[in-house]
Amino acid sequence: MSDQWITLAHAVSRLLGWSYFLCWGISFYPQLIINYRRKSVTGLALDYFTINVLGFACYTVSSFLFLFSPVVRDEYARRHPNAPEPTVRWNDLAFAVHAMLISIITWSQFFLWGYQRHPQQKLSKPMAIIIIGCIAAIIFSTLSVDGKSWQWIDVVYILAYIKLLISIIKYLPQAFLNYQRKSTIGWSIHNILLDISGGILSLAQLILDSSLQSDWSGLTGNPIKFFLSQIAIGFDLVFMFQHYILYRGRESDNQAERGGSERRGRWRTGSDDEEEALRVEGAEANERRALLSEAAAETVAGNPSEISTRSEIV
Repeated sequence: MSDQWITLAHAVSRLLGWSYFLCWGISFYPQLIINYRRKSVTGLALDYFTINVLGFACYTVSSFLFLFSPVVRDEYARRHPNAPEPTVRWNDLAFAVHAMLISIITWSQFFLWGYQRHPQQKLSKPMAIIIIGCIAAIIFSTLSVDGKSWQWIDVVYILAYIKLLISIIKYLPQAFLNYQRKSTIGWSIHNILLDISGGILSLAQLILDSSLQSDWSGLTGNPIKFFLSQIAIGFDLVFMFQHYILYRGRESDNQAERGGSERRGRWRTGSDDEEEALRVEGAEANERRALLSEAAAETVAGNPSEISTRSEIV
């Protein structure tokens, strides 16, 4: 390949990188804005937004070390002699930092902004155990560094694998919540469309960078970017299927905003007080309709005195 084509390929790589940064970066804002406009976080899974903070913190630290740590870069070069330059780019670090900050802000909307939140919107015990386990793994791997059998680059890879694990886990509560509610109201589809676009662009940049090195080990050498894009694309397709096909037309945004906001995002149970009140109200309405029907029947039979009495009851 000529130098001219290589220069062009590097320019395309940078374009892909910053394009995916924009798509993935902007994808965080629709949900943030929706929460602000609704003054509510109902319809959202707290598990998702809590573990998201830890995941992007791991992504930020691993990207920073790949770019700026001489020790980590040297250890990477020794493990990948045919492609000693890590495929982590500046746009990867920029995205990770931005995502971590926005995730913290969105998470804070559950607690610090005074938004409406249903009492059942709590961090689940399984998710709390997973978070504690991830933090324990990071601490243990850091303390295990001896420079021989376990090096700092191994700690960076632990951070990468934790981020990948979190990326798989974090989508499950929201997907299940949408399934349980048979609705995607409160969950922004716009961030999903941007997310899948960013995933495709990120994967394209990584493939192009590895091809320029003439060594495909750059894919496995950057597992967080390689698998993160594929995980995002997979779950985004699930959310798109839920929104556009599975639960399409179940209830409109306007109807939900006018009358059902306090019921969105609830893990519904048969003992729900509001549902019981609605059931009683419906029974009373049915009883009134029955009395009116009886009055109408007596009109036909020619008993006006009974009609007057029943009308007063109604």
